[in-house]
Amino acid sequence: MSSAWPAQLWLVRHGESAGNVARNLAEKSGAASIEISGRDVDVPLSALGERQSKAVGAWFARLQPSERPSVVLTSPYSRARQTSHLIVEAAKLGANAIQVADERLREKEFGSLNRLTRAGIAARFPHEAELRATLGKFYYRAPGGESWCDVILRLRSVLDHIQLRHAGERVLVVTHQVVILCFRYLLENLDEQRLLEIDRAGDVANCAITSFRACTSNGRESLALTAYNFVAPLEDAGEPITLGKDEARRE
Repeated sequence: MSSAWPAQLWLVRHGESAGNVARNLAEKSGAASIEISGRDVDVPLSALGERQSKAVGAWFARLQPSERPSVVLTSPYSRARQTSHLIVEAAKLGANAIQVADERLREKEFGSLNRLTRAGIAARFPHEAELRATLGKFYYRAPGGESWCDVILRLRSVLDHIQLRHAGERVLVVTHQVVILCFRYLLENLDEQRLLEIDRAGDVANCAITSFRACTSNGRESLALTAYNFVAPLEDAGEPITLGKDEARRE
């Protein structure tokens, strides 16, 4: 009987981006806004982010060819596509892997609060800051943006797509921090409380690997978590571990 799931699923957060660097600087200085120009979709990797991506690709290259990704799905955002390209190149996947950009894997949309720090949101949108504190980040949706629930809704269709098109394959997904956490919510049948506990424990590192492997329990197939926030490829390459924030923490 053929599997209903991919044999292996890796979720990789993009490498450090220029936006991550700018956000960290703004938060540390107490600034209201993050100084970076252009659209969020076009924010590129930093030089370090490029090296981190190559380090992850080199780690995949050390696997046996039969164990490397056979499908690569990526967010269409520039920082994710750059990360994906550098991984594929360093891992020598080439034409052997199906490569697809999927808009459902894009960053969580922040709407009117985009590029504002915690201090900036409190100063410019005090009502929204209060509403978010009341509802919690799982359900709160900024004006013109998305809640974590909205991200989860689009990921449900991604998982259906993966089961339909890539069952039995080895699938690599290159995406964003909140998306990876929401994948965990779905694949591990978590609830809001448990998901936010994982989030509060620390950010997903840039280019960290979260992995799942197909298994059968009580006659039912599923994907079981085998690693979370795995950064050994970066450590092996001597690259710094960065926790560039995508979303200001306000719990």
